[in-house]
Amino acid sequence: MRERDARLFLRSLREEGVEALYWEPSAQASSPAPVPAGQDTRPGTEQKAPAEKRPQPDTSADREPKSQNAADHLRESMLEIYWKAQNCQLCSELCSTRNKVVFGAGNLRAPIVFVGEAPGRDEDEQGLPFVGRAGQILTALIEEMGFARKDVFICNTLKCRPPKNRPPQPEEIANCRPFLERQLELIRPKVICALGTFAAQTLLKTEEPISALRGKLHNYQGTPLMATYHPAYLLRNPSEKVKVSADLKLLKQELERL
Repeated sequence: MRERDARLFLRSLREEGVEALYWEPSAQASSPAPVPAGQDTRPGTEQKAPAEKRPQPDTSADREPKSQNAADHLRESMLEIYWKAQNCQLCSELCSTRNKVVFGAGNLRAPIVFVGEAPGRDEDEQGLPFVGRAGQILTALIEEMGFARKDVFICNTLKCRPPKNRPPQPEEIANCRPFLERQLELIRPKVICALGTFAAQTLLKTEEPISALRGKLHNYQGTPLMATYHPAYLLRNPSEKVKVSADLKLLKQELERL
């Protein structure tokens, strides 16, 4: 099942038009062996293994250009995090009730990353972020900025759906935070959009409400960040869309300035 989910994630990149950064697990590099229950699989928690003999690098004149090597490294690094997320069992309730881990999808060289809260029912079933009604609103907002979904990367603060769509718990956010941080570190977007309270508070390490955070640019580790209302909020409060559009317009202006 995990191999199938990985192929779904990777195929989604191709369907979004991310052909240059598409990769496929080979038969020799299929899903890794399951990890013991309770073992921390998050990025940065690896234990060093004994050194292995590796093939000598190809120094011939027809080796791949550096740009291709960089793309391969990016794909492989992101896939490594994907498998770690698939194996994560730190949140006992979430890993026992989830259907699929919703890792994220989009362009691995995206100039902008959209970070949501947590997967909902549709996302949990499909393994992809923002595929329900809120996803339709997000797609429209992205297009309003002059982009297509294939141009950006979309992920969530949590990679697993909380039961009955309840709010994420502080411990769950803390457990999942390293995955999000590593994704942002690899993609290196020019700007970030935090969708909703939990995404904004997690990235900015604040308890300020989204109403106080939106409407102005913030800083996430040197990257401009705009916090705005979650698309699901707009389903209940459509009149607030004008504020989200204004926030995204300001974010695009900052992107164009960089």
